[in-house]
Amino acid sequence: MISISSLNQYYGSSHTLKDVSLTIDPGTCTVLMGRNGVGKTTLLQCLTGLLPIRSGTLLLADQDITRVPVEKRATLGIGYVPQGRQIFPLLSVEENLLIGLRARTDGLTTIPDLVYELFPVLAQMLKRRGGDLSGGQQQQLAIGRALVTQPDILLLDEPTEGIQPNIVHDIGTVIQTLNKEVGLTVLLVEQKLPFARRVGENFLLMDRGQIVSSGAMPTLSEELVRRYLTV
Repeated sequence: MISISSLNQYYGSSHTLKDVSLTIDPGTCTVLMGRNGVGKTTLLQCLTGLLPIRSGTLLLADQDITRVPVEKRATLGIGYVPQGRQIFPLLSVEENLLIGLRARTDGLTTIPDLVYELFPVLAQMLKRRGGDLSGGQQQQLAIGRALVTQPDILLLDEPTEGIQPNIVHDIGTVIQTLNKEVGLTVLLVEQKLPFARRVGENFLLMDRGQIVSSGAMPTLSEELVRRYLTV
C-alpha cells in the first residue's frame, strides 16, 4: 500500500528524518511509536505532502507520489486526521463533513452513511458548530471528515490525545472496524501503549528520525518499550 525508500527531511539545518524506509501492507493496522520529537508527525506530514522531502521515494499502491502536491494526494486515497484534530470551529458539523466530499472522485454529493453508523453522535449534532463540541466529539468529527474522502489508507496522528477514556475506547473500536471489517489500511501515531497493543497488528518504533525497530505487535518486547518508549 505504502512504500518509503531512503526518505530524508530537514527543518533548516536540522536533519529530522534520516534515510527512513518502510512498507505498510494493504489491509494492515500499523502503530508508529516513539518519544516526543523523534519525527513521527513529520513522517505523516511527508506522506500527506504537507511537508517537502529532501530526498527519497514515496510509493502509494506502486504509484510514485513523491512530488505529487498535497491537494492531489487526498484524491489518490490518503485520508489524514491531524494531531489536534484541526476541524473548522465556526462551521457546523455537517459543513465540516461536506468539505471532505471535494476529495472524492466518484461525484458523491452526500455524506456517506458509514460516517453516521460509526459516529451516531455526529448525526445528532449536524447543525452544531464544530467548536462547540467536546474534545472527543471533535475527534470523531475529524475522523469522519477523513472517511468522507473515501480513503484507501487512513493516517491518524495521536487520535486519543486529550480524549476522555470512554471515547478513547470507542475510537479504538472504530479503528478496528475500519481495518478488519471495512478493509481500510491504517497507520496511526500513538503514545498510549495499551491502546496501541489493542488496535495495532504491527508496530514501528522511531528514535532520532529513524526507524529503529518494527514487527508484529506481539513481538513488541518490554526491552524495546524500555529503550524507546519509556520516559
